[in-house]
Amino acid sequence: MAFDTHMRRGHPIVFSMIIFFSIIELAISAWLTSQFNAHHNYFSLAERDRTRFLLFASIWTIVFSAAYMFFFFSIPDNVLSSVASHVVFLCLTWIFWTAGAASITAALGGGLNCNTQSVFVYCGQLNALEGFAWVIWVLVTFAIFVVLIRAIRSARRGDGMRGPLIA
Repeated sequence: MAFDTHMRRGHPIVFSMIIFFSIIELAISAWLTSQFNAHHNYFSLAERDRTRFLLFASIWTIVFSAAYMFFFFSIPDNVLSSVASHVVFLCLTWIFWTAGAASITAALGGGLNCNTQSVFVYCGQLNALEGFAWVIWVLVTFAIFVVLIRAIRSARRGDGMRGPLIA
């Protein structure tokens, strides 16, 4: 089976999973942000600000991943369907999720044991926020590797980075 066939099948699957988990992350981070804004019961400003950043990262990921899926299906020869465009978007998204997942992990001390701690008010939700952030990071990392493989093949074929994601 050719690599293009895998791209045609895999692109929607991977991007759908990224969108799905980003929607979950959006729901958790939006709820936590609203609770922090209403009750001011965050443990530290770092916890509050990093939750807000993950809210931004999830919105960014949902909007742009949906746009890339739309262009992948409807206009495959568009600039947003090119290898270079995918590389730029995924690298920027990867930076956001690396920063967000690592920073919330650092703010929570590597994860919370909800049975033994009483400092963090929303222990279970914060653990879920951290866990889903790392899941999205893994998915975006996988997508980057696949697109980089495609970029190398596109460059060797002579299309360069402006070539389409699928030939």
